[in-house]
Amino acid sequence: MPDKLRQNNPTSPCGLRGTRRGLAPRSLSEVGQTLVELMIAMSVMAIGFLAIFAVLSQTLGMNKIVANQYVAAHLAAEGIEVVKNIADSNTLQPGGVWNDSLSNDKFGVQYDTETLDEVNKNWANRELPLNFNSDTGIYSYGAGTPTNFVRTITIENISPNEIQVNSEVRWRDRGGVELNINLEDHLFNWHIRPE
Repeated sequence: MPDKLRQNNPTSPCGLRGTRRGLAPRSLSEVGQTLVELMIAMSVMAIGFLAIFAVLSQTLGMNKIVANQYVAAHLAAEGIEVVKNIADSNTLQPGGVWNDSLSNDKFGVQYDTETLDEVNKNWANRELPLNFNSDTGIYSYGAGTPTNFVRTITIENISPNEIQVNSEVRWRDRGGVELNINLEDHLFNWHIRPE
């Protein structure tokens, strides 16, 4: 009698060979087929996860490129503003010439440049990168961590009352690709004194 109970009990080892709750018995080939199906499903999932990680990695890389373009655009605009400030300061000085020190040449400038001289020409000729001071959040040629950003200001006197200013920022980005942003502005002698 105990043998009959063991054969009808689905949880016993012998129950695997008999009928299991109304299902047909499983053969060894069916169990092997289930294992192959499981391996295929895991492979498909692994490929899916790898694709997701590749997309995330590329997205993070593109985020860095966009951040660098953002910084470079603002550095180029700052270069134009520095030259505008020099021209305005020259105009406001008693007897000042509006385009004093704004000669045809290439210059390196930082946020507090008040006049363009040989030091500024040297910064441009040596193509010195700007440094970033994390304490102040300022890019300059002074204290700070060197960056990839090189800013060059090109000034061309078109007439006695007009100056063309180009502010170019170059940098190397991901993969060693060299990128640049070039802004152009025209400054005019807005305070022409009567003769």
